[in-house]
Amino acid sequence: PFDQDADPVHVTGSAIVVGPRGVMLLRHKRLGFWLQPGGHIDADETPWDAALREAREETGLDVRFAGDWPRLVHVDVHPGGRGHTHLDLRYLIDGGDAHPAPGSDESQEIGWFDWDAAVVRADDDRLRAALRSLRPTS
Repeated sequence: PFDQDADPVHVTGSAIVVGPRGVMLLRHKRLGFWLQPGGHIDADETPWDAALREAREETGLDVRFAGDWPRLVHVDVHPGGRGHTHLDLRYLIDGGDAHPAPGSDESQEIGWFDWDAAVVRADDDRLRAALRSLRPTS
């Protein structure tokens, strides 16, 4: 289930990156949607390690798990590219408060959004629902 080439239905890992500045979202380079960092799982990698790796690659930040262990906060099923279906496991990731610095091969449209703005900016109903449920209460 973790190998994108073995089956058209496979697990992916993504990161809900949070910090004192709110939630980090990026505009996906190919899809054009505002989403959380994430992607396919590499060989011999767990979904939570993939989420952490993808968050580091796509944000340029030294991110870590929010808490003592990987916290799965949302599961989403959606169509992927080339006829695939993604079973996306979304983990809560601490992004600190630094400004994102993605590499040149990653999306440059990325930033921190306060929780309300992130809910509005997210281009996916299921992500918006997840952000609403995770939003801290004041």
